[in-house]
Amino acid sequence: MILEMKVPSPGESITEVEIATWLVKDGDYVEKDQVIAEVDSDKATLELPAEESGTITLKAEEGDAVDVGQVVCLIDTSAVNQSKPELSDQTNIKNEVNEPVIKKSKPESNSKSYIASPSARKIIEEKNLEISEIVGSGKDGRVTKDDVVNSKPSMGSPSVNGDRNETRTKLSMLRRKVAERLVTVKNETAMLTTFNEVDMSSIFDLRTKYKEDFKAKHDVSLGFMSFFTLAVVRALKLFPAVNSMIDGKEMITYEYCDISIAVSGPKGLMVPVIRHAEKMSFKEVETEVKRLAIRARDSKITVDEMTGGTFTISNGGVFGSMLSTPILNPPQSGILGMHNIVERPVAIEGKVEIRPIMYLALSYDHRIIDGRESVGFLVAIKEALENPIELLMNDNIKSSLDL
Repeated sequence: MILEMKVPSPGESITEVEIATWLVKDGDYVEKDQVIAEVDSDKATLELPAEESGTITLKAEEGDAVDVGQVVCLIDTSAVNQSKPELSDQTNIKNEVNEPVIKKSKPESNSKSYIASPSARKIIEEKNLEISEIVGSGKDGRVTKDDVVNSKPSMGSPSVNGDRNETRTKLSMLRRKVAERLVTVKNETAMLTTFNEVDMSSIFDLRTKYKEDFKAKHDVSLGFMSFFTLAVVRALKLFPAVNSMIDGKEMITYEYCDISIAVSGPKGLMVPVIRHAEKMSFKEVETEVKRLAIRARDSKITVDEMTGGTFTISNGGVFGSMLSTPILNPPQSGILGMHNIVERPVAIEGKVEIRPIMYLALSYDHRIIDGRESVGFLVAIKEALENPIELLMNDNIKSSLDL
């Protein structure tokens, strides 16, 4: 029986995906539920498991864009796994185990064989190109159609010292979609950025005093993200315009806070969402941030976990950024940029003291958020972070930390 494997739908709004990597070769025997390919959508990378056991025939190449529901491979379920010897074969193997084995040496050859897809070879022949001059981006160096189309003609060897190598890598569908969205933001929004600074001393003191007890009880670290997330929730309640979006000629203001957290994954930037952050405690925020970060790192994050969000937090400080202007995550109207924490001299009641200072940046869509609201929003975050016991914990530290 020949089984047709079709591309499943990764999400309601996704109609096209891209074959990122085939993990098997044409003609291989695959087991049921074995992961045979990685598929890129514009939001995440998904695994494609074999629906049945059998011999596989590939119907799409790496890098091909395919529609949801399109057949990408066939599985011959009547085929037998030739790598597993039959009972009679095992007997012959035992009988021959003591037979002397004569190894024949293979003739050495300096020629290199180049693998190209049928469509790639056709273009190579039509254009009279040299396959040896084309760098293959497919599995095991396989030359794909895109490699041939994008190949540069030889321009000779310049007389310079040292290597002048270059690598051509096709952008994933996720990366291309992110690039498209970023350009759209620049062209279709009136984005401005306002800045402030926050003294992190109070949060440092709280973490130093309670982080061990917090970790022991909840099996998760007391990090900065819970303080920033809850400070953002408080500020969104004070300035609801920042928790709004433009929809045509209307402005939608959300009464809940779904906070998107920008994290760096193996396939690029991903933005999973913490749902109903306004109902969460410190422990619940830290637990959810850890869960989402692990799933993003392991490429197991789903489209649903990255869909939506009413406001975004981006932490460039983990990479050492001192200051930046974060770009909006459409269709949201605001994004908070966190940065590194540096000991700086500051004036405290007429005296110079060294304090751990972080610069904050709020980028916002000026079409619906005025200067008063944007500055007030960022000041509200600063106030909550500099006085977390009163403004985020209601003067009850242990209860707020579930200790």
